[in-house]
Amino acid sequence: MVVLLKLARRYWVVTLTLAIGLLGGVLALTGAGAAVPWIFSVYALGVAAWQAVGMVRDMLRGHWGLDVLAITAIVSTVLVGEFVAALIVVLMLTGGEALEDYANRRAKRELDALLDRAPQLAHRIEGDRIVDVRADEVRPGDVLLVRPGEIVPVDAVLSSKETSMDQSSITGESIPVGKVAGDEVLSGAVNGPAAAEVVATATAAESQYQQIVALVKAAAASKAPVVRLADRYAVPFTVFSLALGGLAWWLSGDPVRFAEVLVLATPCPLLIAAPVAFIGGMSRSARNGIIVKGGGVLEQLAAAKTAVFDKTGTLTHGSPELTEVRAASGFREDEVLRLVASAEQYSSHVLAASMIDAARERGLPLLEGDGAREHTANGVAARVDGHDVVVGKFTFVAEHAPDARQTEIAPGELAIYAAVDGRFAGALLASDRLRDNAKATLDRLRDLGVGQTMMLTGDSQATADHIAAEIGITSVRAGCLPADKVHEVASITDRPVIMVGDGVNDAPVLAAADVGIAMGARGATAASESAAAVILVDDISRTATAVQIGRDTVRIALQSIWLGIAVSVGLMIVAAFGLIPATAGALLQEVVDLIAILAALRAIGGRLDARERVRPERVPATAAA
Repeated sequence: MVVLLKLARRYWVVTLTLAIGLLGGVLALTGAGAAVPWIFSVYALGVAAWQAVGMVRDMLRGHWGLDVLAITAIVSTVLVGEFVAALIVVLMLTGGEALEDYANRRAKRELDALLDRAPQLAHRIEGDRIVDVRADEVRPGDVLLVRPGEIVPVDAVLSSKETSMDQSSITGESIPVGKVAGDEVLSGAVNGPAAAEVVATATAAESQYQQIVALVKAAAASKAPVVRLADRYAVPFTVFSLALGGLAWWLSGDPVRFAEVLVLATPCPLLIAAPVAFIGGMSRSARNGIIVKGGGVLEQLAAAKTAVFDKTGTLTHGSPELTEVRAASGFREDEVLRLVASAEQYSSHVLAASMIDAARERGLPLLEGDGAREHTANGVAARVDGHDVVVGKFTFVAEHAPDARQTEIAPGELAIYAAVDGRFAGALLASDRLRDNAKATLDRLRDLGVGQTMMLTGDSQATADHIAAEIGITSVRAGCLPADKVHEVASITDRPVIMVGDGVNDAPVLAAADVGIAMGARGATAASESAAAVILVDDISRTATAVQIGRDTVRIALQSIWLGIAVSVGLMIVAAFGLIPATAGALLQEVVDLIAILAALRAIGGRLDARERVRPERVPATAAA
């Protein structure tokens, strides 16, 4: 009952129309039926005048809509004495707007869930006190208390010993993730059963969750080109409907025939079906961890012909792992790795973390160093456990160890060299692992009609060719600077072009592509800001999912439009022969409207996602054989 009252207040014009209809029924039963035509007619003409004002304003702004059909139908039915049909057309017009609003609210449920969950308050620890402050007042370095079941208000680092966090709304992980002191905690994550203390590392505006919310707001405020295209059908559809009604009137000599045709000239498929379908597609995207910045992006994804990928961090994990230690004569592998990892503690290079992790995995305790000095773009030198350790490029190490020699590496590998006390200690090999589902993603994109694939990378040609051959990339451009990537994408003729990247250096090319997709976005990165779509989780397969959602959404939008138009035109032709009375036609028109909306709501995609989850994986031909 509470829900019904809420809906009645929200859609008060519909409520008033139903009340007028009920009043007419009561008056007819009590013998005062003579007043009913006047009440219905005056109310219907009042609504028509109200709608006409809005229609004229739209026309003055250059937007020719379909309201003219409904207004003409109301006026014509009143003039020929079909006052019941006039009230039903009013109910169609006001009810259609209410249905559109309700459908939009239903379709945006997943998007709204993100907005509703945005953290508003934080519990800041100030000495012995806990002070509640607004989330946007938190500054980096503030110590915050996150109570059980509360949402982490800003990006932070855990200072408590341990806790668990539900990160499903951020990363898509289905189970809570264990955290220990020093681990990163993302805003938007839900704390587990124990209270935890965290140290803020970013303001609310710079935090992960608020960035997602900003993307959602931008997406929800957009309007798809196909919806504007649907508006273009307004003039020809209106002309056709008026001409058919006029022809029926002329041939029959009965003006009632004109009204009977017009009440079936439903504009609902064009006014509502396309927007509902695209909002549903955006909602489905959000549910799959993809924020799409507008319905137009879905249309471009549906038509995509070429997919371009960055290599590091996109096709690969972006974090090289140690694969082999080649110790020089007189040194042991564990000894070399331990000294290298200890020296790398003082380096900011991406490979430093790989060496440190490898040493810890082997149970090698790291040593403290003295006088550590990082040589930009070359390596690091440090005094470790009484030894002078130099780690980095071959030329840099060779300056400190004349006996250094280069080692042979395979495509996709890189070598780090080390010297200890002026002697060559060996080389450590690392490689950036290809994502397990990279090849399957490209296969699926080809199945979806994306026939051309390209890889753009600043890496060496040999490494790029090795990766491309392994996963089936059709074209490779290596040694690219950001400007080179933009030029390459601009020169592609088989469009629309999707560009998938993850780093700040990818921002220009993401903006230049027809659809830029930022993958695994973290916070306010330039990549996520310049991209047309953002994949919130570090999963390249969501690229193919985005294309699939785009194709499904456009297909459903067009199906809904043409289904509604076809049914309407068929009924209008039947009405032109006088076989459908005005009142019955108005009721049938409501059914057509409902069909169009329900057809468009399929784009929300619950069943489509279920079908994708059980879709059999592609099996390589050799394996199948």
